[in-house]
Amino acid sequence: MYTIAIDLGGTIVKIGLVRRGQVLASVQLNSRSAVGLAANLPRIQSAIDRLLAQHAIASYRLGGIGLAFPGLVNPKENKVLSTNQKYDDARDFDLNGWVNKHWGVPFYMDNDARLAVVGEWYCGAADGWNNVVMMTLGTGIGTGVIIDGKVLYGPHFQAGSLGGHFVLDYKGRKCTCGNVGCIETLASSFFLPAIIGEHPDLSERFKKEATAYGFKELFSLYRQDHPEAVLLINECMDVWAAAVITYIHAYDPEIVVIGGGISKSRDILLPYIKKKVEALAWCPSGKAIITGAALGDQAALTGLDYYLSKQYTSKL
Repeated sequence: MYTIAIDLGGTIVKIGLVRRGQVLASVQLNSRSAVGLAANLPRIQSAIDRLLAQHAIASYRLGGIGLAFPGLVNPKENKVLSTNQKYDDARDFDLNGWVNKHWGVPFYMDNDARLAVVGEWYCGAADGWNNVVMMTLGTGIGTGVIIDGKVLYGPHFQAGSLGGHFVLDYKGRKCTCGNVGCIETLASSFFLPAIIGEHPDLSERFKKEATAYGFKELFSLYRQDHPEAVLLINECMDVWAAAVITYIHAYDPEIVVIGGGISKSRDILLPYIKKKVEALAWCPSGKAIITGAALGDQAALTGLDYYLSKQYTSKL
């Protein structure tokens, strides 16, 4: 059986044709999260139909369609519980009905970072481990957690998935979630313009030049020893390291997987975080492995295939 997996990101929407944990083909659409979910669904529907047609996948060979959503989700009812300035109309939309109307197959949805950790656990960097934390660094910062071989959900389906909203600076910047000083406000792509623009130690010239910069450009300047880029990136890596240490103290994982678009600069990022964690995490009985994601931006797609293929019954 084949599955269609949709990763509804804040910047890019990824749609994959997946079978047995392998993404066979995929397409990407520019995200228009601010206009809502309903306005994006016709584009997503067309992309799905094209994928199925291009690979001659008849409806009886399609095992299901899944959606990774950047917010709080009740996966038992396939309902969005809460959004955070992305696809804010999703709480009122019947996605079960949408899938049934167009394709007549099972539907499954969950939080995007939680699905990413399931994907890496299923057949990625955390395969073989039963205590896993994954941090995804991108538009926002997401986390997913597996403890003793079980995915962490909690009674309100938010356990383990709010790692980007742990508070590191209670006097800090206001977050989109309504809190103050969340990890996302200190080191994420969404807040990068504010992080640069409000930084007291960056020159006005650099701030002006950096208005079009993302982390990709900043890491490139870092490699050139640009002093202000080095200052900024080091501070962001300090934030991410502090986050990883907090996750280790909270969840006691055997392995921490770091993914997301920012983690493409892992040659710089991983050694820095490992050094900080080694020095500062309180782990007297054993150190957690820190590693990069193996599945790249396909982890959530693979996690969806894991559930839709019903292979979770042997692990969960």
